[in-house]
This record gives sequence, structure tokens and C-alpha cells, in this order.
Amino acid sequence: MTIVRAFEGELLPAPSKDLVAIITGSWAMVTNREPWSEYVAQWIREAMRIEMPLFGVCYGHQLMAHALGGVVDYHPAGREVGCEMIQLLPAAIADELLKQWPAQFPAHLTHEQTVITLPEGAVALARSTHDPHQIIRYGRHAISTQYHPEFTPGHLAAMIRRRYALLVAEQHDPAQMLNALQKTPSAQAVMCHFVWSHFE
Repeated sequence: MTIVRAFEGELLPAPSKDLVAIITGSWAMVTNREPWSEYVAQWIREAMRIEMPLFGVCYGHQLMAHALGGVVDYHPAGREVGCEMIQLLPAAIADELLKQWPAQFPAHLTHEQTVITLPEGAVALARSTHDPHQIIRYGRHAISTQYHPEFTPGHLAAMIRRRYALLVAEQHDPAQMLNALQKTPSAQAVMCHFVWSHFE
């Protein structure tokens, strides 16, 4: 496994169908159009042209949508944070990755920006009450999640405590969020199964 810190100016490897890339979350905002972020967006377009396996998470989810022609902006209803239920949409029934998944499952979320408009040809596979684009399919080998499949309850608890005062100011209930935390095996498995499927 190789970690590339594009936000520190590290260069990405040339796209290859023999690699699987996970484009992670970030404290940055896609709408800031930072040079490193636009560099990654161009790399995503090149990777998509050769059908390289790509999996985006949170910022990576939004950046993939932006790179491929979608619209990303601040969510009109504000921040989504906490352990929330993800509901599969009808398109997921026939999706190669999700067709055996439960109709709904909990996932860990924290984001202010969102995919407002899907890129042409992309399909939403899941939603939450707050956000209609929780999982997006861009092609046979490219998918992304707005939620964080890599988070444990401990990760999200630390984030909630760090932003406790801000969440209260935004009229959230961080105490209730902490009480609602739980393990999210189905959410985590989406990313794991995607990666495993490209090494079989």
C-alpha cells in the first residue's frame, strides 16, 4: 500500500488498471479549488479514461463528482454529522457491489459540502434523510461514498468532542450524537468489498 499526500505536494502515480485508488476525506473544501485538489481532479479524469478502480470517501466522493462534471457546494440544510441510517435506492438492487446489501444500514458521517448535481451518467445508489447522494456509481470500476466507511465509533466520538461547542451553536445535539454511536460493519464492508473485488 502506498499513501500519497497530494495536499502536501506529493505526486500521484500514473493511472493504472493494475492499481486501486482510495481518494480519502479532507478538511479542505472542493469549492475552494485548491491547486492540489484540481490536480487530483485531473488525475481522476485520466484514471476514469482507462477504467482504473477508484473509490472516493467524503471529500474524495465530492471531488470525483466535481472532476467528472457534477456540481458540489455547501449543503443547503447545513452540516450532516453523527451515526445515521443509509437507505439503498432502487438502482442498488442490480448494482454489482450492493445487490446483496441490506436495504438500510448505519454509517458515520461528517460533512458540510455535498454533491448537488450528479455528473452525466452517474447513478445515486443510496441516500440518507439529509443527503440524497450517499453512494454514487460513476462506472463499473468507480464508486464513492459521502459517509466514512473507515470511521470507528471512536473516530467519530473524537470529532464530535473536538467540535462540541460548534455543534451546539449550529443547533445540533452532540450528547445525543455520542449516545447514538454504534459499529457500522455494513458501511465499512462496502469499501472493503470494492477493493477485494479488484484483487480476486
